[in-house]
Amino acid sequence: MNTVPEPHLGPFMGQFGPYSLTPQDLQGVQLYRLGLGLVALALAIATGLSFAPSPAHLAAIDLCYGLGWLALGLSLATIHIYMVSLHRLLQGFWLVGGVASLALAYTGSGPLAQTVVDHPQALWGVGFSFAALTGIYLKEAFCFDRFTSKLLTPLVPLLLLGHLLGLLPPWVEQGLLVLWAGLFLLFVGVKLGQPLVPDIGDKSVFDARHSPPPRD
Repeated sequence: MNTVPEPHLGPFMGQFGPYSLTPQDLQGVQLYRLGLGLVALALAIATGLSFAPSPAHLAAIDLCYGLGWLALGLSLATIHIYMVSLHRLLQGFWLVGGVASLALAYTGSGPLAQTVVDHPQALWGVGFSFAALTGIYLKEAFCFDRFTSKLLTPLVPLLLLGHLLGLLPPWVEQGLLVLWAGLFLLFVGVKLGQPLVPDIGDKSVFDARHSPPPRD
């Protein structure tokens, strides 16, 4: 998946001392990126299908959402976030969004995508999945300062809140959805060409937070 040559695995000097990487660390980054790539692809396909919302296309959009949700779970399981509370929060958002989506899919009278369009209040549940994805955009913007992630971070809440509150006309929502899908694909394309090691970050922070306290 990654063609950029990698440096040795350490030791490196971090904020709390020396640390080394493992092959499992690099594999985790590859899985993290694979998950994001699948989410971006699912979003792009669903966006294209949304321009002709036939029953078959709506069912395909629901399938894209389900597969994208699973892929997002893969990314959240392998992402390197050393603030454990934030990591668990994003995983919690992902889980709540999935459970809410399943509930709406089984209790709704039609495809989930149509339910969200016709009943914006459904985003109070489904939207948690996208909140988890926005958390990843925020993490990437903070760590790598790339314009795609910095644009995606406010774009997703703007679109979802605009639909939830009925503030955006359909053509604006459609345009923002296309912009989201395009920026996400660009983000993933750049991400796949980035060396793996920077995505791991300073492991000494993790080691320091999980080491046993010194004994008297």
